Amino acid sequence: MAGTGADPLAHAEQFIWLTARVLEQRRFAHLFLEGSADSVETALAAYRNEDGGYGHALEPDLRGPVSQPLHTAHALSVLDSIGRCGGLRVERICRYLTDVSTKEGALPALHPSQRGYPAAPFIPVVDDPPAELLTTGPVVGLLHRNQVWHAWLFRATDFCWAAVDALNQSHPYEIEAAVAFLDGVPDRARAEAAADRLGRLVREQRLVVLDPRRPSAYPVPPGYAPGEHHFPYDYARTPGSLARRWFSDGELESSLDHLAAEQQDDGGWPVNWRQWAPGTALEGRPIVTLKALRTLRAYGRALR
Repeated sequence: MAGTGADPLAHAEQFIWLTARVLEQRRFAHLFLEGSADSVETALAAYRNEDGGYGHALEPDLRGPVSQPLHTAHALSVLDSIGRCGGLRVERICRYLTDVSTKEGALPALHPSQRGYPAAPFIPVVDDPPAELLTTGPVVGLLHRNQVWHAWLFRATDFCWAAVDALNQSHPYEIEAAVAFLDGVPDRARAEAAADRLGRLVREQRLVVLDPRRPSAYPVPPGYAPGEHHFPYDYARTPGSLARRWFSDGELESSLDHLAAEQQDDGGWPVNWRQWAPGTALEGRPIVTLKALRTLRAYGRALR
């Protein structure tokens, strides 16, 4: 890891206190300093709207107050991380998801209510947006994994299965969304078979950097930022993920070495996607830093 030889977790902690929003500060405290889940949920509540969704730039690349599926998916991941993904709080979220779903019964990447507020140019606002696996897959997988039962899940699950089965030419973020769905969906035999096929697709289409010493040897997908590569740990965030089977022990370990070495001199990890406004990168780095720390810890990498 970069830096002056300081303890990697302590170095990251200083970065979080210096730069992060209250939500990420409280998430760090909960994950690594025995902070309370209640304090995380209190901070998250500031982003919740009366319609049951979440807005207010919870996902930094979408600005403005309106609820959006991407914000709400982010909120669900926070609730999942503190063991609060259930009960009335998730019932309200599912009602919101029902209200903003497309005719397919699934989620668009961006609801038209975003029009008039700043948003990343790579997430266009359209009047009749299609359903997207990119948005729907992680939400459906997370709700299934938490044994949430809601009518919205029936059609959304069917949509995700159809979208996963149809994947041929793809890109890393779409594959990550498919993995998030497959890791949580109840039909494990079907999920394992689908994951095996996607793993072959990822390797055949060179959607993963298997040699971190030579990232330029791997193509960056169209529309991605220069250097916006994806590594084995991006697909297999935990050892229990179906995507873990896609990579040898050596491939995974070298990617984790790369992830650890990406810690910057200020203690945080970098944002590698396209940066379109100064504030979005500042808010995004603590989120990326928490994700990196959680991944390293999940694989038993010593952080102290």
